[in-house]
Amino acid sequence: MKAGRNLEPKPEPQFFKSWHLLAINCQMPAVPLTCLHARVVCRMSKVRFVIENKHSLFMKTRREFLKTGLAIGTGLPFIGNLGEVFAADAPSASGSADPAAGRSVLVAVRDGGRAAMLDKAMSVLGGMRTFVKKGQTVLVKPNIGWDTPPERCADTHPELVKRVIEMCFAAGAKSVSMFDNPCDQWQRCYTHSGIEKVAQETGASLIDGKDQTLYRQVEIPGRKLKHAKVHSLVLDSDVFIDVPVLKHHSSTMMTACMKNLMGIIWDRGFYHRTDLNQCIADMLTFKKPALNILDAYAPMVRNGPRGVSVNDLVLMRTLLVSTDVVAIDAAGAKMLGHQPSDIGHVAIAAEMKLGTMDLKQVDIRRLKLA
Repeated sequence: MKAGRNLEPKPEPQFFKSWHLLAINCQMPAVPLTCLHARVVCRMSKVRFVIENKHSLFMKTRREFLKTGLAIGTGLPFIGNLGEVFAADAPSASGSADPAAGRSVLVAVRDGGRAAMLDKAMSVLGGMRTFVKKGQTVLVKPNIGWDTPPERCADTHPELVKRVIEMCFAAGAKSVSMFDNPCDQWQRCYTHSGIEKVAQETGASLIDGKDQTLYRQVEIPGRKLKHAKVHSLVLDSDVFIDVPVLKHHSSTMMTACMKNLMGIIWDRGFYHRTDLNQCIADMLTFKKPALNILDAYAPMVRNGPRGVSVNDLVLMRTLLVSTDVVAIDAAGAKMLGHQPSDIGHVAIAAEMKLGTMDLKQVDIRRLKLA
């Protein structure tokens, strides 16, 4: 592949105007405060942050994030201690969870490498053989939408994708395929994300997501999304595994497992022209992944979905796994400091009974490796 011109984006001078308000629940008096170059205006139980110094935020760890002044007291409990996802006194999970036993199961693992956390999570769910049988064809759908290196975490990290593929083949998969319909130039995305190398190392097939002949028109029983061209790998594979990365998104506040499915259709623009959040939820009426694996090792908390630099990330060293795509996205929302009901497509999908948004109704298996 010929080397192209440098597509690295320049930081937008108006960035903090586009990320100007972050409303959170916090019991504080209605008085102005000043904190680490941030002007904080408190009204009743809502706190609005107007960032005045764009050079003051260099977020690398949960602790450093809290020190930036974006969290005051318990204002962002789910970024600090991950709240309902990781209760402070939660015991380690023991035994296997049965996804078909009734309540949705969410496995939340922290403080390990991506591959090690996946190994632990899958052991709780009975191993990859619970989902992949001998001789089956498997589609693994990472987020490969951006021409960025792995350390930027705009795409699913290749370490995690590689381990998922290895597990599928170990379970007896006949073939494993990957693709995305990326926003940046697709060959550069596949190469610079590290996913092309993973395909070469594992024997998985990496398919062009920009070849329109590979998409087929299907009917979708959604409210706004009634039909779409869907990639043939989604239609023809025996097992569909969704492996996105958790991050901020300028249009939907966050992107995780549900929004990653925008990469399986040809006309992404239809969602934006019609009703973005509704269409994201509508796709679940047609196809739900058999398994969702969310890379939350270092979520992008600003400037998403592409990001500008590693300074957009918070190191959380976390992995979430579930068969319930709504529950796992609800947990992802909590990790980013949002209420799940504030994420449009999550709330809509829950209202449509496409999954569980209330984490109190989810069987959360919490594990800590370190």
